[in-house]
Amino acid sequence: MNDLITKHLDVWTSALMNKSTAGRGSNGKQTAYGIKKLRELILELAVQGKLVPQEPSDEPASRLLGKITEEKNQLIIDGKIKDQKLLPDISEDESFALPRGWELCRLGTLFNSILSGGTPSKNNPEYWNGNIPWASVKDLGQSKYIEKTQDYITDAGLAAGSKLADIGDILICTRMGLGKIAICKTQIAINQDLKAVKLTSFVNVVYCLIVFSTYNIKGTGTTVAGIKQDELLNFLFQLPPLAEQHRIVAKVDELMALCDQLEQQQTDSNAAHQTLVETLLATLTNTTVRTEPVEARPSTSSGRTEFEEAWQRIDEHFDTLFTTEHSIDQLKQTILQLAVMGKLVPQDPNDEPANILLKRLAVEQNKWLKENEGVNKECAGMRRKLDKLKSPKPPFETPASWSTAHLIQITKFLVDCHNKTAPYVENGIPIIRTSNIRNSEFRMDDMKYVNQDTYEYWSRRCPPEASDIIFTREAPMGEAAIIPDNTKFCLGQRTMLIRVMEKYIYNKYLLLALTEPHLLERASVHAIGSTVKHLRVGDVENLAIPIPPFAEQHRIVAKIDEIMTLCDTLKARINQAQTTQIHLADAIVEQAVA
Repeated sequence: MNDLITKHLDVWTSALMNKSTAGRGSNGKQTAYGIKKLRELILELAVQGKLVPQEPSDEPASRLLGKITEEKNQLIIDGKIKDQKLLPDISEDESFALPRGWELCRLGTLFNSILSGGTPSKNNPEYWNGNIPWASVKDLGQSKYIEKTQDYITDAGLAAGSKLADIGDILICTRMGLGKIAICKTQIAINQDLKAVKLTSFVNVVYCLIVFSTYNIKGTGTTVAGIKQDELLNFLFQLPPLAEQHRIVAKVDELMALCDQLEQQQTDSNAAHQTLVETLLATLTNTTVRTEPVEARPSTSSGRTEFEEAWQRIDEHFDTLFTTEHSIDQLKQTILQLAVMGKLVPQDPNDEPANILLKRLAVEQNKWLKENEGVNKECAGMRRKLDKLKSPKPPFETPASWSTAHLIQITKFLVDCHNKTAPYVENGIPIIRTSNIRNSEFRMDDMKYVNQDTYEYWSRRCPPEASDIIFTREAPMGEAAIIPDNTKFCLGQRTMLIRVMEKYIYNKYLLLALTEPHLLERASVHAIGSTVKHLRVGDVENLAIPIPPFAEQHRIVAKIDEIMTLCDTLKARINQAQTTQIHLADAIVEQAVA
């Protein structure tokens, strides 16, 4: 077994599986899939008799079964246990080959007694907060032993419905957390989801846990899956000689300790890698950058900016830094931040500066709003809000040719949704809810629909059009996407519609600015709500948006598209390699237990 571990060490430690995520980006959490499979392999080999060698001098399990029967009969005579119902014989269809000296029996054969628990009334405070540990399913699964519990009851609570398990009893969950198991290290009261089992003295209690952990338990029930007591008693059990049971337990403990070491090393390595990536990427956003075009920069090394030096350090170690999906996601988020800070593409002195751009925009915006006041009352409201605005504060240092504007200052329309849940119909016009916008894209699964009358009422302030941006104020905050061409959408609850002044602001650039990683951090300062945080309409209108020259906006978007495509390609390769490692781990386990 040690050879199997060391020979495939790279597989066990490199086979990782990503945990599911929601919302922007990824949290980078992974499960040690390879080590999990290694643990399962150890347990499977243990109960197949392949983990330790058989010893001819060991007393065979057939004699153990005879001693178990004698022990039970004596306990019945002494009145310590009740007479037990006979278990069915093992049929030919159920039996399978075992190592020499082993026997196949029913799990119930090994139980001297089995006890069901209960729950004292929660409405009676006299039953609770005592000194007797009271176990439920939530207390099992952390360790093979159980001593402390989350809840405690009094002697009155014990008498009012619970049952007390003794030291050495095995607690087995037959409902809720089906299959969880632990050994009592102290006397513990149990609830109705648990069974307390007293095991025969001729079976190692930890070995029993090892066998039980290999069961693929599938319960039945319409509400909560569970197994009946008779089903539990009828499970098949591979019984080795008692001496071999002890050797198996010792070997399993040894190998599981090795798995713990591997997992800790993997955790430490992943944490160090993530910290390194975060630290080096942070140097990009925390450094200064020249604002003149590339051709104006000196070619000598002494003329390099801090930013160029920081990027060179990353570039030199790119292949070792960006080896996980999470590190690629971190890179993408950093690229977005660099884009809106003016560090992604060079500035061109021939571009019209953004402050002049915004002055021309303001003149045309005011003219357009005046001309359309009679058509749409939102225009008058927009003008009133614009008249009250103060100059925005730049969110961070930007190039000299850039400027800053409040979101409302660069839009034709910036309107909130109708703040009620729309009446849905089976088919009709799709309504965009916050759950339909993730990572700057519309998710067309789980769509809801409204009829034409609802659409017209919900969209009366401003019917959504292609190229408009939909922005979410809540659940979650800060997601955004551009409405594609030839698509008709209704604006859903907790969203806002943003229609830009397209001659001056590129909607794809604004989308980047609305979804860059730190905008939401700044906006969240103003978020309200005791349970679910959300942004007020005024907070969204006053978001400070860094504005580059119009031509640079297009260059930024083009560069972002190029880099994101490369990142997605690299991410796909990493994902493919990770999938290969997972399949390889599965194949090794299947071959080893075959």
